[in-house]
Amino acid sequence: MKIEPVRLSPRHRYPFSAVAQASSPPISVPRTATVRKPAGGDACATLNAFRHDAQRGASRRSYCRTAARCCSILAAVILTGYNGFAEPSSTANSSIVKTKGGSDMAAIPAGQFTMGFKGGPIDVKPEHAVKIDGFLMDQHEITQEIYEAVTGKNPSRVKNPKNPVEQVTWSAAARFCNARSLQEGLTPCYDTNTWECDFSATGYRLPTEAEWEYACRAGSTAEYFYGDNPEKLKSFGWLEDNADGHPHPVGQRKPNAWNLYDMAGNVWEWCNDNYDAKYYRESPADNPRGPKQGEKRVLRGGAWSASDGSCTSWVRNCDQMGLTDVCLTMDSNGFRCVRKK
Repeated sequence: MKIEPVRLSPRHRYPFSAVAQASSPPISVPRTATVRKPAGGDACATLNAFRHDAQRGASRRSYCRTAARCCSILAAVILTGYNGFAEPSSTANSSIVKTKGGSDMAAIPAGQFTMGFKGGPIDVKPEHAVKIDGFLMDQHEITQEIYEAVTGKNPSRVKNPKNPVEQVTWSAAARFCNARSLQEGLTPCYDTNTWECDFSATGYRLPTEAEWEYACRAGSTAEYFYGDNPEKLKSFGWLEDNADGHPHPVGQRKPNAWNLYDMAGNVWEWCNDNYDAKYYRESPADNPRGPKQGEKRVLRGGAWSASDGSCTSWVRNCDQMGLTDVCLTMDSNGFRCVRKK
């Protein structure tokens, strides 16, 4: 049964929705016109309005009063920590751990956040509170050189050792996690006969969808991990507006507040979860791990071929998991790993 996409207002009409693709073959994100949304809530606009009024012939005394009001607003911005136009610092609230294999992982703290987006399509509703235990997450998407060093293969279309590995299926990513675990003396998480994940194992695995969104937001409640203004996205990720039609080496854009790079754009990232458009209606509040069954697996984060509307912290994507080595997936699909602290 085909699931029809929700009809949204122009302000919330995003070029991609996993809901609309639930019964369709895997496709790449359409390269449509970029959706632009007003930033809103920017204190700079208020300050500029005061300055404009003062310059329209107000007396010197009136101008001084206006300047005083501007100073008051600036003081309030500083004291309250308003982040309407702030960007996260590259000095993170998470420490970096060096693995035995030489990769950097960010230590993600335990906490609680609101998952989903009330203004989005049905598969991200309702917004709901989720509790997440602490974990380690790769600071970067898995590169081609790391993938090839572990598996001896490189399925990527655009070859570059520093680029994220792409055209990699979910099952290939899970096999990589097991192989990486064995190389570092850790217990593998995946049973490759059933594809069940042992979350108590010490090895590498794909993040749950809730872990991914929690790590991406890094404490933010905005549409993007840095705020609500899509115009700033090009500083934080590679997307259709600046990628020039291909993925790029990892770590070249600004990180989020927890020192994770490319959480928006470059390649879509596989999550461990099966995809279900209605899962948020029944998702548990404590470390949700997705539906028990499903034909497709979740992808998050957007890609080099995606519009800004598909690179938010909450947009959901999905694709077939691919069960054999001869299966290939889109050249915009990649991944990063997590493991226990």
